[in-house]
Amino acid sequence: MPVISYELPDRFVAGAVGQPGERAFYLQARSGRRVTSVALEKFQVTLLAERLEELLDEVRRRGGDDAPVPAATPSELLDDEPLDQPVEEEFRVGTMALAWDPEGEQVVIEAQEATEGESAEPEVGDDDPAIAVLRVRITAAQARAFAERALKVVAAGRPPCPLCGNPLDTAGHVCPRQNGYLG
Repeated sequence: MPVISYELPDRFVAGAVGQPGERAFYLQARSGRRVTSVALEKFQVTLLAERLEELLDEVRRRGGDDAPVPAATPSELLDDEPLDQPVEEEFRVGTMALAWDPEGEQVVIEAQEATEGESAEPEVGDDDPAIAVLRVRITAAQARAFAERALKVVAAGRPPCPLCGNPLDTAGHVCPRQNGYLG
């Protein structure tokens, strides 16, 4: 399987297709007319966004005033547009890896195809020809914008139960904190 690589793409976003409660989540990279979409779970989007923010904050803390990392998302990079259509899934993401490239001052994100026996932790640059990989290199400012949008996309779903935090359906849900009573 190929390594699908994007160096400073025109666009790299997380997005969802469908109605809350039935949404499918994607990472999507675009350079010119070339578009790649990979499917992943909602929790993976959340974890990626949170880890990106942690990585950027750490690089900023270590670099002090000279750090190439903005404290907030630059307004010109805000992206609330829907995913590019048609969304054609290349593969479903299993494991992800995240790294900071100090020489290029870029964030490297790798999303690897899900496999049957995922037990080993992935390493950035560890290429297995049997596994498809989406590798994206973006600036720190693009990473801030990605993380902000990803968290908004996740939050746009069903509201959480105030007691247990599980998503509420339109008819309520069976809340474990209410001993299984419909809440």
